[in-house]
Amino acid sequence: MRFAPASPPHLRPATSVSRLMGEVLLALVPATAAYVWYFGPGLLLNMLIATTVAVAAESAVLALRGRPVGAPLSDLSVIVTAVLLAFALPPLTPWWVTATAAFFAVVFGKQLFGGIGYNPFNPAMVGYVVVLISFPAYLTQWLPPAGFDLAAVRPDLGATIYYTLSGQLPDGLSWDVIGGATPLDQVKTQLGLMRTVQEVRAQPLYGVFGAHGWEWVNNFIILGGLWLLYRKIIRWQIPLAVLLGLMLPATLFYLIGPGTYPPPTFHLFSGAAVLGAFFIATDPVSAATSDRGRLIFGAGIGLLTYVIRTWGGYPDGIAFAVLLMNMAVPAIDHYTIPRAYGHGHD
Repeated sequence: MRFAPASPPHLRPATSVSRLMGEVLLALVPATAAYVWYFGPGLLLNMLIATTVAVAAESAVLALRGRPVGAPLSDLSVIVTAVLLAFALPPLTPWWVTATAAFFAVVFGKQLFGGIGYNPFNPAMVGYVVVLISFPAYLTQWLPPAGFDLAAVRPDLGATIYYTLSGQLPDGLSWDVIGGATPLDQVKTQLGLMRTVQEVRAQPLYGVFGAHGWEWVNNFIILGGLWLLYRKIIRWQIPLAVLLGLMLPATLFYLIGPGTYPPPTFHLFSGAAVLGAFFIATDPVSAATSDRGRLIFGAGIGLLTYVIRTWGGYPDGIAFAVLLMNMAVPAIDHYTIPRAYGHGHD
């Protein structure tokens, strides 16, 4: 009796790309809830628009390449890209800005390099940097956190949808009464006006470690990141190296000039450093591959983030830091490749 042989692999892996991406999305649920609580439902609209455009763009490119559409979309990687991109955008962002970012993230940051597994740059950060440079005014319009009487009026769901679709606020609302700069941007501006860190942080926007609202969002991002570490979805080297690469120079300069440089806790809890450390820099495709290489890669992101925040033209810098270190990954991998067991160098 003859049996038809099955095609390899004969042993199926215990994990899959779709399961890994699903775990990442679940890990972001607590931070999403905290974000919506403090900054309104704009994040959910950004996620919906980014996901719709990202899926449509990936489907179109796959069809043009003559590749099957179903399998690449079912791995959820394009959804993760869209969700991370939405986290990087202000809660009130016109739909065409979000759509442009999602289009460039998927088409130019991923598919033109060959799709998942071939992209040298983090796709979400590619899309974000494109709109940050192209539409800078829209990406500086942030809402203060709810619950601290920092804004005269809070836009409701209707006003949020109206602005997202039209790019204009309803009659009776203006950015002077509902919006403001991010904590990092405000500190950078005020220090440029010769105010001290203590004077800036005495304002109502700021809490114990960073800014109100932002502290809790980052706490829940850390919680999600620790869950990914526990589930072995990500490795510890990159998150630890990113945070140490940011906090060590921040601590050094704060000790040298506490009135001129914000404390390291402010850098940790007031921007996208935590999101970058656990969810962006850990992208397995565009990051370094060896343990030593991951430490170098993460430390470089943290250090570049601090340099850009302190002396650069952008208040955060995590996106530029990630993309710059993505460029350095081939060299890092070349010089940190593990030595094969039983072989030495002559």
